[in-house]
Amino acid sequence: MPLEFESIDDVQVPRFLYGTAWKEQATQRLTELAIRYGFRGIDTANQRRHYDEAAVGQAIAASMESGLVVRTDLFLQTKFTFRPGQDDRLPYDPGASVAVQVEQSFASSLQHLQSESIDSYLMHGPTSRAGLSPEDWEAWRAMEVIHDSGRVRLLGICNVSLEQLQRLCDGAQVQPRFVQNRCFARTRWDRDVRHFCALHGLHYQGFSLLTANRELLTHPALVKIAQKLGTSPSQIIFRFALDVGMIPLTGTSDAEHMQADLEAFHLSLEPEEVEQIERLAL
Repeated sequence: MPLEFESIDDVQVPRFLYGTAWKEQATQRLTELAIRYGFRGIDTANQRRHYDEAAVGQAIAASMESGLVVRTDLFLQTKFTFRPGQDDRLPYDPGASVAVQVEQSFASSLQHLQSESIDSYLMHGPTSRAGLSPEDWEAWRAMEVIHDSGRVRLLGICNVSLEQLQRLCDGAQVQPRFVQNRCFARTRWDRDVRHFCALHGLHYQGFSLLTANRELLTHPALVKIAQKLGTSPSQIIFRFALDVGMIPLTGTSDAEHMQADLEAFHLSLEPEEVEQIERLAL
């Protein structure tokens, strides 16, 4: 099934990403399966606590070796994670400066993913829940250096508040192009951050769209829309995400669900249905 793309700074970015967190020993098999079913955007992180980035790279290499894809078919996204988000399997020297840690982590990611460049590199989250610390800025400046070297094409940030995002955009020399947040219906699907992104040329990636909103999957209004279209509430959530301008992530480990998730591209919601879903948790 062909996947829809959009051009961001001349980079072709799939409008649906496959997330590889929490897959452990199944990471390679599931990433290969996702590519086989049509996913062309792969999200990972150099954070062994929750990801096996090297196994993602093995899946990509196997998919290329089989002739299924070439490197330019794929959008690869990974992340730098600060020490508190890691376990003892660090991709950098914990005694080094933050800037050196970013460079070491990035070099390790290139090795894991068996690639000379990365399409998108994200800061996995600021060091605190409010404001941006000197360490955050040191990491971002190091990421800008990598960007300017041509080894990464787009930068972004994860798990960020509106206030932090505003600060970053005000001070960044290379503007972020992506924000990746866990997306809760109770905040109208992170509406304030999404609105800021839309106004400033950023692209919002929403993760945990299903797992963070399980109670909504049985909501009568959502079930009614799904029944009308002959599909599942999960597919309706992904179609809604696409309609409001998100790039959704799915981390499903089920082959049928992979196919079903991509079938959201073939669904069509009425404007009033989109608005209804946006307000479901109010």
